[in-house]
Amino acid sequence: MEKKGVGLVPVKEKISTFRKRLGLDNFLLFLLVMILLAYLWPHLGEENGPLPLEEVTTYGVALIFFFYGLRLSPAKLKAGLSDWRLHLVVQLSTFLLFPLLVWAAHLTAGREDNQLLWLGAFYVAALPSTVSSSVVMVSIAGGNIPSAIFNASISSLVGVFLTPLWMGLFTSTSSAAEMDLTSVILKLMLQVMLPVALGVALHKRFGDFAEAQKSRLRLFDQTIILLIVYSSFCDSFARDMFAGFSATDLLLLGAAMVGLFLLVTVLIYWLSKGLGFSRENQITAIFCGSKKSLVHGTVMSKVLFPGANAVGIVLLPLMLYHALQLIVASIIAQRMAPPQTPPSVVKA
Repeated sequence: MEKKGVGLVPVKEKISTFRKRLGLDNFLLFLLVMILLAYLWPHLGEENGPLPLEEVTTYGVALIFFFYGLRLSPAKLKAGLSDWRLHLVVQLSTFLLFPLLVWAAHLTAGREDNQLLWLGAFYVAALPSTVSSSVVMVSIAGGNIPSAIFNASISSLVGVFLTPLWMGLFTSTSSAAEMDLTSVILKLMLQVMLPVALGVALHKRFGDFAEAQKSRLRLFDQTIILLIVYSSFCDSFARDMFAGFSATDLLLLGAAMVGLFLLVTVLIYWLSKGLGFSRENQITAIFCGSKKSLVHGTVMSKVLFPGANAVGIVLLPLMLYHALQLIVASIIAQRMAPPQTPPSVVKA
């Protein structure tokens, strides 16, 4: 029995190490669990179901962005203002290159089927960059960390305005339902910008406390995201919205998300190299310009697609992109890491 127990320990450690190196942390696994629970018991989390998830997630979203603002240091943002060419490349990649590539693919395909998946793919393209994982990847690869923090933070704020504008433009030229942009931006201002502004205003007073509670706040963020994902997929499963999609469709979608990430990464690399960026700035441009935020995607979906029965389908490309970008970016970051930097365990 001792030999068996001793033998299991290295195996578990190897599996855990392999899983973490691929970016498959507990949060991604919990996302899969939420989808499975929604499939098994969709009536619990659907709209007007027995669980008050709508109210919980609405207030939870506001708190997420309040705590984000509380930890957002104006001094760090000010310190990153000087690298304007780097910021321009990152923001144009995030909010212009991505949408144009997906829109061109949609026009080239010229097909009217799977419009909800196309809507979800374009939603991925229109979203801001991630904050935490972008900075982590830049740190591992040896990039410009202050500029990474600046760009990821600014991207989150700019996305409140540009993401709904892009989505309104896409839905008006496709078979997807149009949205009231004025109403959407107003709701995002109240649910996102106002809490962020309040948090930034209180940063000097409570910023250190919020930073000290970073791990607990991260757990809170992830819990709210899991609840949003669960309720969204409950609505979709309850209405049998996935009936028309085969396993091949989902595999092709995953391959398309990987292809999109790699294409943008290569384009940013050549652009930053052509502009004569330093190695550190190249790394920052690559990882901040190619990432997309699951946090913003899930919370903004509550405003952009209110009452939509197919939000689970719209979020599916984002969830695939989120998981796959972490896996691929983790591998790239480890390979780009300078020799003196020891390998780090990457978390989402």
